Amino acid sequence: MGLRTDIGLQQTGTRGTTDTYADTLETEVLIVGAGFGGVSLLHKLRDDLGLECKIYEAGKDLGGVWHWNCYPGARVDTSVPLYELSFEKVWKDWTWKEKYPAYPELRQYFDHVDKQLDIKKDVAFDTRVVAAQFDKETGKWVVKTEDGRTARCKYFILATGFAAKRHFPDWKGLDTFEGVMHHSSFWPEEGVDIKGKRLAVIGTGSTGVQLAQECAKEAAELTVFQRTPNLALPMRQRKLTMEEQDKAKQKYADIFKNRMSTFGGFAFDFSKKKTFDDTPEQRQAFFEELWENGGFEFWLATYDDMLKDVRANREAYDFWAMKTRPRIHDPVKREMLAPLEPPHAFGTKRPSLEQDYYEQFNKPNVNVVDIKKTPIVQVKPRGIVTSDGKLHEVDVIALATGFDSLTGGMKNMGLKDADGVDLSEKWKMGTWSYLGMTCNGYPNMFFLYGAQGPTAFSNGPSCVESQANWIVDAIAGLRKEKIKTIEPTKEAEEEWRQIVTALSDETLFPGTSSWYMGANVPGKPREQLNYAGGIPKYEKECRKRLDGWKGFVVVH
Repeated sequence: MGLRTDIGLQQTGTRGTTDTYADTLETEVLIVGAGFGGVSLLHKLRDDLGLECKIYEAGKDLGGVWHWNCYPGARVDTSVPLYELSFEKVWKDWTWKEKYPAYPELRQYFDHVDKQLDIKKDVAFDTRVVAAQFDKETGKWVVKTEDGRTARCKYFILATGFAAKRHFPDWKGLDTFEGVMHHSSFWPEEGVDIKGKRLAVIGTGSTGVQLAQECAKEAAELTVFQRTPNLALPMRQRKLTMEEQDKAKQKYADIFKNRMSTFGGFAFDFSKKKTFDDTPEQRQAFFEELWENGGFEFWLATYDDMLKDVRANREAYDFWAMKTRPRIHDPVKREMLAPLEPPHAFGTKRPSLEQDYYEQFNKPNVNVVDIKKTPIVQVKPRGIVTSDGKLHEVDVIALATGFDSLTGGMKNMGLKDADGVDLSEKWKMGTWSYLGMTCNGYPNMFFLYGAQGPTAFSNGPSCVESQANWIVDAIAGLRKEKIKTIEPTKEAEEEWRQIVTALSDETLFPGTSSWYMGANVPGKPREQLNYAGGIPKYEKECRKRLDGWKGFVVVH
């Protein structure tokens, strides 16, 4: 089987039997995507507002990214219960096995969600949207699927997430490799046997770290091809008991309320102090506390100026290096994985959470190649060739090369505005939206967990809750006021883009080439793709625009 590069290429041709699979579907609301966002919206719009609501999902089950991700080591980097829906009906009878669940348990969770909320009856699986355009005459969206079906809806909502379009490198000879090769997000359900095999993991984002950490324990030889070291943080994974969770559930309502009051939608927030308000001894003690707590605390519960001030940021990096470097015994590997000089400002690329990642490189059969110094130039039948002419012979290649994040999914589904201009054309030179949820030229279309929202700087379910609630309230308001269509003005989009850019410019993020800035995909405009003001500030900005539909053109 060849390298899979697209979500729509391997459909079985079978089709469900419910009305959601109709050749011609008429519905009030059509949602694309059945992850946290799609599930939340369906429940709120159908069960709370009483709207007719359907979901089109390209995969074969609920779960979004957790339907697709089944590579070795795949697990979430947010602890539970923060990484779950806040509906009491769902959480009251659910218990987790681990603080940071792996993909099998997350899939079980979505099965539980379905049992409680009856989601699947209104979902068409194996359904990939390939075209969508607003019809001015009927005031409805016309949505077409890859297998020839058509849906018409008044409200069209994209809940495709920020990682819907996989990124594949354009190396010469990629299709000539004679071994096994998969993108991490298209890892086969049956797995890949790597025992006794030579494995290459290309990329050191969260996926690359998880793959390497897990596969180093089985592969005969592991080579990690690294462009930039991952400044990973300790996960502090542990098993959870039913008893401790049952006791904690007395506070769940407060936990879910509190997560919406923090910058990233977690259980913690930045300190009100700045780095140099403390003495070196106090600073060391504070860093030690954050480090021991684990998770993202060293990133998002630290000093208020860590992501804004170069000197403050260096203090954080130096502490990270002091903690990490002794874990790597080989001096050459140590300098590649945890250099004394920071490769970029700490925290301006999303840190991964690890359990024993760095220790794996102490094994003689685990190596790292610096592809910033010697880039990959070609793939040959027996392996990977770097610019120094060396052929790295491997049996299996895992492409942890990431995604065309935040904008790629929406630009890749045939979305056209009311005048027939494709979104990919509109966003060719940069991204324009209003509030990270609406677009000029796209009446009654909403999206969430995508570009120009708090997306990548937040806990997914928290961001989804904030935006889903706003979208639901907006639709409820439109119905109450008998408004036929709504869309933002170009001026409102430009204002929002300036707000997103200004917030980013107050930080160190623009100085780092990352997927936050669109810099991981060649040819993609370099710009801040996330709202960097935090969830509370974002909610306030969005809520005030519902009053009088500020920035929108409404048609009665």
